[in-house]
Parts: sequence; C-alpha cells; structure tokens
Amino acid sequence: MKSALVLGGTMFFGKRLVDRLLEHGVDVTIATRGKAKDRFGDRVKRIIVDREDSNFVREPFKNKSWDVVYDQSCFSPIEAYDICKTLNGKIGKLIFTSSGAVYDFGEKRTEDEFNPYEYEQGLFKRRTEYKGIFGYQEAKRQAEAVYATEADFPVTMVRLPFVVGKDDYTERLKFHVDAILDEQPMIIPDQTKVIDFITSTQTAHFLHWLGEIEFKGPINGSAVDDITIGNFITMIESIVGKKAIICKDGDKKVSPFVLPDHYSLRSDRATNLGFTFDKTDAILQELISHYAKLHR
Repeated sequence: MKSALVLGGTMFFGKRLVDRLLEHGVDVTIATRGKAKDRFGDRVKRIIVDREDSNFVREPFKNKSWDVVYDQSCFSPIEAYDICKTLNGKIGKLIFTSSGAVYDFGEKRTEDEFNPYEYEQGLFKRRTEYKGIFGYQEAKRQAEAVYATEADFPVTMVRLPFVVGKDDYTERLKFHVDAILDEQPMIIPDQTKVIDFITSTQTAHFLHWLGEIEFKGPINGSAVDDITIGNFITMIESIVGKKAIICKDGDKKVSPFVLPDHYSLRSDRATNLGFTFDKTDAILQELISHYAKLHR
C-alpha cells in the first residue's frame, strides 16, 4: 500500500489509523467535513466532503485514485452507494469500518451469521425513522450490503465490538470507574451478560494490516476472550478498592455497556490469517488504572 484515503480520520481510532499509516510511509489523504481540527499538519492531504450531500461527495474525488480507501464515517447505505459510484474504477480496495452490531445479539458471533451479499438494501439516509441501537444495526447492515453488491473493487467489512482506549471520547469505560469511585448507583439489570472489547490502538493496527493483505468480505476483530459485565465490575472494584452500587432498575444512570443481550464476537478468521489480538484482562486492567488515576 503506497497511498490511502481515509474517510474520517479525525476522531478516536481514526486518528490512530492515520498515525499508523504515516509511520509506515503511506501517502495519506483524509476526507472530512473540515469541522474538526486534526493533528497531522502537512503530513496529509485533505479533501472536504459532506457525506450527507451526494453531489458534494462526488465532485472532490474526480481524477483521483488510491491503493486503499478506509471508510470510517459511513452511517447509512446511501453514503456507501455514493462512494461506490464515485470510486468505482479508481481504487485498489476499500476497508469499511462496520460493527459487531450487524449480528443479532449473542455470544461469540461469527462472520457467517450475517451475509451482506444476500441482504435486502434500502437506500435511506442517516436521519430516518431508524433510531437507537437497532437503527444503527440496520444502517450498518445495509451499508455492508451496498458495498457487497455495488462496488467494483474488493471490500473488507470490519466488524468490531466496544472500542476502548485512553482517547475514547464516549467515556463508556470511564463512566464505570467514576461511578464506583464516586459511590454513584448505576443500573445493570443482568450482570451475567457477556461483552467484548478491542482497543483503539489495536483497531488501528488491525485496519492497517488488513490494508496490506489480500482479503475481502466480512471479518471480526476483538480481544482473544470476552467477559461478563459482572466480572468487569468486579475487576474495577479490585483495582480501585471500592464496591459498586448496582441497581436492576429505577431512575439512576444506566451502564453504557447494557444491551438487550450478550454482545461478543469470535475473531478466529483474523487470527487464522495471522493477526494477534490482546487479552481482555490486559486491556481492561490498564484502562481502569488509567481512569482511576485521572479521577484522583
């Protein structure tokens, strides 16, 4: 890979991906709305686009081509469709950051449990009747389906669980550390539910690696193992030296990791291809300690 376009790239693991590509000598272009400042200076080229305006998407890409395109900012099938119509015949491959949410909730979901090549498309925009968790699920499913059928270039659909890191702007993991240290109740109806993680750093490494190998189709990326929410809370308690106050319902704040059911992925396909993922304990212990120190 000599050149890459990153759609997005100014937030969370998108920034880490751009850093990673630059470290490996890739000629990087980032395409964003131009509303957020980035830290890359003159090391990258920039394109201003509005993914929600089809006409504004296509014009900036005329007479341009790249070896690899990373789509970090697609949240509707119409956005995937516009990229296909814009970049068909111009790029070597595209890597779409999808989500483990494309699966029905459950434990250790595998890539074969959602087939984008046979999923019915609906070219809706971001702001539609699709809302919440299941709206996000449908948007990612249909975006995958569009890329699977409309692209004339190879597409990799990367399905991720909860992405965490010291740079996590959502602060979902930090929420739990702060709540326990501040002795604030939080709602977790069922502590036996399983959740899954990957770090922002490892996500960037995984995406870069996928850009360097020959692979197309769906692929999961997640920690070697998963963890129950109850064991996650116990780990925080052990590190910070305080007990959590857990409620099953009420008017307290709901844990951001509470979902309708289990949420974990199997990453055997990636490991069989040669990628090595971290263990959950190592991921969580480092981040819990980090947030505990910040709190003090």
